[in-house]
Amino acid sequence: MGYIPSRSLENLNKYAYKGVDKSLLSRYVLQPFWTWFVTLWPLSVAPNTITLIGLTIVFFNFITLLYYDPMYLTEKNGVEGPPHWVYYTWGLGLFAYQSLDAIDGKQARRTGMAGPLGEMFDHGCDALNTTLEVILASRALGLGRSWWTVASQIATLANFYLTTWEEYHTGWPIIPRILLWAREGILMICSIFFISGYFGPAFWDQRIWTITHLEHIQPFNRLPNLPLNESFMVFGAFGLGFNIITSYTNVLRATRKQQQPHPEKTRASSLRPLLLLLPFVFSALLQVAWLSHPRYNNSYIIDSAAFIPFLCAWGLQFAHMVGRMILAHVTKGDFPMWDWVWLWSALGAADANLPKVFGIAPLIQHSPKNTTIFVWLTLLVSFVVYARFMTLVISDITNYLGIACFTVRKRDEKGDWADARPGMDMKKS
Repeated sequence: MGYIPSRSLENLNKYAYKGVDKSLLSRYVLQPFWTWFVTLWPLSVAPNTITLIGLTIVFFNFITLLYYDPMYLTEKNGVEGPPHWVYYTWGLGLFAYQSLDAIDGKQARRTGMAGPLGEMFDHGCDALNTTLEVILASRALGLGRSWWTVASQIATLANFYLTTWEEYHTGWPIIPRILLWAREGILMICSIFFISGYFGPAFWDQRIWTITHLEHIQPFNRLPNLPLNESFMVFGAFGLGFNIITSYTNVLRATRKQQQPHPEKTRASSLRPLLLLLPFVFSALLQVAWLSHPRYNNSYIIDSAAFIPFLCAWGLQFAHMVGRMILAHVTKGDFPMWDWVWLWSALGAADANLPKVFGIAPLIQHSPKNTTIFVWLTLLVSFVVYARFMTLVISDITNYLGIACFTVRKRDEKGDWADARPGMDMKKS
């Protein structure tokens, strides 16, 4: 049994990628580079292969964190952190991921493979990369395992959710002149990695008005003199607010355009998209509820070895949710308001809050060992669920369209698709 109902498979034929990129950085700097970079790739390389290579680089960066800073799993802030040169590799790796993620669509158009499969695969890799980069960037900023890292996770996932939510309603992604979490935001994170590589993460502990020599100048002397890393988090909060306004404006414009023949429905239809933001709000509150209450001896997951696997499980559950959203977009299906994958986290949150709600000890997480095992089990379940989702969706799309995920279609001497199954009409793909 697949994730795509049989009645929705035909809508795959109607899918056509549309996008509006107004980013000044993309237009004048990145797009010329990407246009040249894609020409280095042979036409025999499938676009999804390029996307997967980019994600593999990010996974390698994450592995270097665990290898060179193993105490980060068991100690709250690690010991000394990884060698400084490792941060350079993280910056180069993220830039490589952004470049490969940008040219996979160009490669798809070069090879005639643009379609819903590439859209699903690209978003799936982006969703996984989001949490991994949060962990790496938090380490580079010296935030360690803290509530600032949790806040960074929420803000970053919220931005990704907003983009997918916007694309579902408008039909295509709209990149504004300045997008603080994608184009410009990724380059800012790359800069953070390079600065940490040169000065070390301790650089970000310096106070913002002190390092800029503004602490005695009005009105700066009346503002909190926050460390640089916390200041970056505040800046990110303003960026999230900007993206919320931009995304909702685009959705509202698209909704009103769709309801022009029925103006009496415009107000109701303008409010309905806001309700579709509730799934993310609910999922984020669920994770915070699990994290915010001690399980044993007044100790929290954030302070334990379970924090990194907790974030990874959260990221996989989020990837499953937005994966279903983009699937609904490419198949013109209903927006997924509920995702059963959150039930596992709901169980963890409910068990953790038993002492506060009912005054009894947690039934599962009543010891450090049990808490760690339960979090790792949550990670395993989340991984299996997401892997199953991607496998079934890729299988459904490739079987229906008669294509392969990592193979470029080629025409034979008669002009037919060489890898098409007998009786399969490849014109529809």
